[in-house]
Amino acid sequence: MTVSSLGYVNLDVADMEGWLRFVTSIFGLEPKPRADGAVDLKMDEFHHRFSLYPAASNQLRSVGWEMQSSASLQALVSKLRAAGIEVTEGSDALKLERRVRELWRFHEPNLGLETELFYAPSACNVPLAATRPISGYNTGTLGLGHIVFSASDPAATVAFYTEMLGFKISDYIIWDGIDATFLHCNPRHHTLAIMNEFGPLKGGDLNHIMIEARSFDDIGTAYDIVRDAGYPVMLDMGKHSNDHMQSFYTFTPSGFAIEYGFGGRVIEGDWKVRTYDQPMLFGHRPPA
Repeated sequence: MTVSSLGYVNLDVADMEGWLRFVTSIFGLEPKPRADGAVDLKMDEFHHRFSLYPAASNQLRSVGWEMQSSASLQALVSKLRAAGIEVTEGSDALKLERRVRELWRFHEPNLGLETELFYAPSACNVPLAATRPISGYNTGTLGLGHIVFSASDPAATVAFYTEMLGFKISDYIIWDGIDATFLHCNPRHHTLAIMNEFGPLKGGDLNHIMIEARSFDDIGTAYDIVRDAGYPVMLDMGKHSNDHMQSFYTFTPSGFAIEYGFGGRVIEGDWKVRTYDQPMLFGHRPPA
């Protein structure tokens, strides 16, 4: 009854045109407009991994976690209800919108995050029509990538995701007043990370989402595109100390960042939890 991967992310966006320029020019994602004005974004065999909804303000609408089986989904729903969390089944219309066979929803109590659990997503036999030349994305059983939040009570938040949703600790990084816990639910080094509040980021705020390319050349080309187009960079190119991801971070039109990476480590049977005293092996410096 544990989640198996990060399946999809739904966003309310105030600047749809800006978002579409951003994701198509940098990451090559394929936009799939809907009749209602929303736009799905395809990056692999899933019908879509992101959905953008036109809105007056920017916010994270919901996050979808994939389950490996219908039985594990139902068992987790029962577990959450036994813990006093209200869980409701998604309507047929919502299942169609998300392109999944089964869907349940609940309000995650620590981050205040609208959370969806799903099973059997729609697979698309038509290959990704990338909007710039790319090698594709490292998804499959590893899921969309990873997502990182700040929490007002990091310990309680980590406890919820480990005890209720089945995540396991990968490692920790503590530096400059920041304390981050990295968690995995499949071999990807981390699918979720929880940080304390720092700077402008308060409890429940989305820090960044990571998507992983199949080629480092995709990352280098994207970095040139970002710099040439004047998109704001959060962190320059670098390599992380814990997952060894080679990446850079650029701010989205909604204010949070996307990390575009390559070569992240995977969790293996003899994995040892460690605490690191800095997040980078090199690089990953904020621009001047």
